[in-house]
Amino acid sequence: MPRKADEYAVHLFLSSGHREEVRFAEIQDFQKWYSSEIVPNFDSDQFINVPIKNIQGEYMVVRPSSIMAIRVEPVFFGSVERA
Repeated sequence: MPRKADEYAVHLFLSSGHREEVRFAEIQDFQKWYSSEIVPNFDSDQFINVPIKNIQGEYMVVRPSSIMAIRVEPVFFGSVERA
């Protein structure tokens, strides 16, 4: 039986070379945000809100046209971090 991730770390790679990480509690939350904010505005220079670390009311804004890549990583709290 596959394990269920405790949360999902989403890494945004921006055209400026910066990388930002935001977290979603469920993969469906990420999919909903991605399909409602990124997909319809993929070439827009208008700012969109990016929820940060599951904290209500705190947001980062980014231009969708500056997002070069997105990496979604499942996070398991029971996992051992190795350097």
